[in-house]
Amino acid sequence: MQPCWSAVGPVPEVAAASSAAALALPHNVPRSAGVARFALREARMLLAGWRSRGLTCASVFPALSCSRVRRLVHQARARLPLSSSQPGFSIGLHLPETLAIPAQRSLPSQRAALVLQPRGGRFPRMPLLVNGERIDLARPAGDVIHSYPHLEEKARVLRGQPAQIVGPKGLLYIQQREFAVTTPKDASVSILGSDDATTCHLVVLRHTGSGATCLTHCDGSDTQAEVSLIMNAVKSLSDDTECGRLEVHLVGGFKDDRQLSQKLTNQLLRAFDLLQDDVHLVTFCVTELNDREEKDNHFPIIYGIAVNVKTAEIFHATFPDRGPDEDLRSACILTGATMTNIYDAKTEQLHIGPFFWMPFPHVDFWLEQDDKQILQNLSTSPLAEPPHFVSHIRSTLMFLKEHPFPDLSLFPNRKPRLYKKSEDGLWERICLETM
Repeated sequence: MQPCWSAVGPVPEVAAASSAAALALPHNVPRSAGVARFALREARMLLAGWRSRGLTCASVFPALSCSRVRRLVHQARARLPLSSSQPGFSIGLHLPETLAIPAQRSLPSQRAALVLQPRGGRFPRMPLLVNGERIDLARPAGDVIHSYPHLEEKARVLRGQPAQIVGPKGLLYIQQREFAVTTPKDASVSILGSDDATTCHLVVLRHTGSGATCLTHCDGSDTQAEVSLIMNAVKSLSDDTECGRLEVHLVGGFKDDRQLSQKLTNQLLRAFDLLQDDVHLVTFCVTELNDREEKDNHFPIIYGIAVNVKTAEIFHATFPDRGPDEDLRSACILTGATMTNIYDAKTEQLHIGPFFWMPFPHVDFWLEQDDKQILQNLSTSPLAEPPHFVSHIRSTLMFLKEHPFPDLSLFPNRKPRLYKKSEDGLWERICLETM
């Protein structure tokens, strides 16, 4: 789709843009002059490294009046530090579809973007890099990685680590289709962790300047959108940082018969390669590099990892405590929820839901099935699942049976369940009445 542009303010030249170039504005950024300030900070950071290659900066915001948008554009144009020696830039209003804006009328409900981009050109696509070189994704992933022996060596070292048992103190556990991002300044959370990944992949994205670190558990449901989410989350905690780079670490998967792991590996590599920022691949321990064979069957070597937010150390880990609300969060996955951010680093609060689902179909039938049937029908890799998989699924199914309508039993006020770390480093629920 080629969106149109509606120029606001004295913009002499506006180029066509791709709708994929817009970056979601975090909910905690003010929706007025803050939009322009956010765009300007990002523009300055990008200018430092991209002056010879072009620049794109977009901040997506909900409906604003045309007069407000005009003020934002004029403010951005007046404050942007561009000199005659740098490439020319245009500032305009990017609409998601071919829509005209009547004078003095509110913008349509679709999301719009205040965009800064090079004149006369398209948005530059920033590559996924290894040692400063762009990865050739036209080649099979296995062949590509063999070109970088240091990545294979790093994967070998990671595979050779015994799994460390990580307790609940200072831990933020990430389930499938969840992500969380925080910084070294966080006084509550020092470890982000996730496990039980068979064909799934665990992704750590970190900005070396701000220390903002994100961990997510991807299953291939909507990889490109999920990568954009975690990128925006990390950048929202790094917008005041002028130095550093973005680094990504990929762990998980194995040589499964259905090749789901390989498919997810390829999806992740392409999604990061399509971003509007340089991303450096630092750890690559996925699929064939995370595979062991036993009696003609293949298994992952690493099922779980943890990342120390303070030190940036990533290590092989397992987690006895996967709370809080483990069954609730698992039920959300089983009923088809999309990727969600579960943590607010500024308030240091974990927020679960609100979730809504219809009664799970045939739940009594599934609870009556033996372990083999549950494995064969509710797992993407029955032979490779950890020993507790079936008991975990049964517990989740029972939870769904007990809560067929979560809007009545779990979220009557349509507000999330909030948790904060206690002085002992454990999660305790916050009563809304005390807030």
